[in-house]
Amino acid sequence: MEVAVGRIAKAHGISGELAVDVRTDSPELRFAVGTVLTAKRRGQSARSLTVAASRSHGARLLVRCEEVAGRDDAESLRGALLLADTDDLPPTEDPDEFYDHELSGLAAEFVDGTPAGTVREVVHVPSGELLALDVDGRDVLVPFVKEIVPTVDVAAGRVVIDPPDGLFD
Repeated sequence: MEVAVGRIAKAHGISGELAVDVRTDSPELRFAVGTVLTAKRRGQSARSLTVAASRSHGARLLVRCEEVAGRDDAESLRGALLLADTDDLPPTEDPDEFYDHELSGLAAEFVDGTPAGTVREVVHVPSGELLALDVDGRDVLVPFVKEIVPTVDVAAGRVVIDPPDGLFD
């Protein structure tokens, strides 16, 4: 299984560097020299990229990959997600931190135990994270904050939600 660790925002300079929006708490590990990532754009085949160098650049990372030959090649990767194998991820130390792939597929239930749906994915937006629940074939976005999702029990395969009025209407 793979998990997103970044998204290529654009090409940087003329040598083929990639400006990457980071989606991991451990960029020093995920973008270390020699790390192999998978670049995937919707509707295109996946491409393996080996990190040759990376450095901070404001809120982004500038990443040079062995397989990217120049600006045009880098520009063709604009918008691609950079994926890492979940087997390569270190365990989380904080009991309130989870990898996205650990939450996908969990049963969601209300605090009274009534089934609410299934976690389809974690959606990352600038203001935080949302759980996208499949509720009888429709998506319901639930803010992933302690007040609304007080319990996450990966081992039991469930999350408990306490939504505000109107969220499921």
